[in-house]
Amino acid sequence: MYTNNNWGKSLDILQRNMSVNLYRQEVIANNIANADTPNFKRQEVNYETSLKKALESENRPVFDAYLTNDKHVAFDREIDYRTVVPRRVTDFLTTAKNNGNNVDIEVESTNFINAQLSYNLMVSSVNHNFNNLNIVLQ
Repeated sequence: MYTNNNWGKSLDILQRNMSVNLYRQEVIANNIANADTPNFKRQEVNYETSLKKALESENRPVFDAYLTNDKHVAFDREIDYRTVVPRRVTDFLTTAKNNGNNVDIEVESTNFINAQLSYNLMVSSVNHNFNNLNIVLQ
């Protein structure tokens, strides 16, 4: 996708977030399906924090540090938001039931609804962007 301007970048980020929300819904559906499976541990998708960090790194002033050794870690590097990928994380720390399972149906249902509403909001935003483009082109 063309991302050399703010409009293209916004659409690209929206598209990526929509894909992440679909993935998140799959993970939540898997959690719900395994709510009664002994020793099953719920999973979640982490993405937004990494995306925010990448977007903030684009606006930070560049501080060129002189590295004297190849093993030194560069700091304040710009992170390309297109390299950020969703991570599926398993929650091993909590146990909600006696059988070792930690899936709470109410929490998962709420998370699923939030992911669906977020996806719908992004679809509406993409439609709004293209409607505005059509108005400009007419």
